[in-house]
Amino acid sequence: MLISTKGRYALRVLVDMAEHENGEYLPLRDAAQRQDISEKYLESVAKLLVKGGILEGLRGKGGGYRLRRPPDQISVGEVLRLCEGTLSPVSCLGAEAVPCGRASECRTLPLWRGLDRVISDYLDNLALSDLMRDRAEGNDYVI
Repeated sequence: MLISTKGRYALRVLVDMAEHENGEYLPLRDAAQRQDISEKYLESVAKLLVKGGILEGLRGKGGGYRLRRPPDQISVGEVLRLCEGTLSPVSCLGAEAVPCGRASECRTLPLWRGLDRVISDYLDNLALSDLMRDRAEGNDYVI
């Protein structure tokens, strides 16, 4: 399993938006600048996130994007599946996989199923809020 740029950027922009959330729509341009990501590329990622029900968008003056749910209710697994299609370590376990004729005699299938479970459990139990910076007052001292 290799997470694409789309998946990585989606997580970065969502965490950025969560950290800068103020109830208003946030211009994508601002997140793109803070994350040093092409605004044009982020537009395609944002469209995918809107279609998947994670973001909502508003066009025009005062427009932009905002999270549809609180950051603690958006799992990393949900975001990555939306961007990647599958998180399965092998193609035969993907949601749209054609049943394998060798499954009944495959000696490695239990290994891949176990790894698939571990990946899903980990990513599904990690929320955007877990990736956010702790912004507690007085917690910004650097030596």
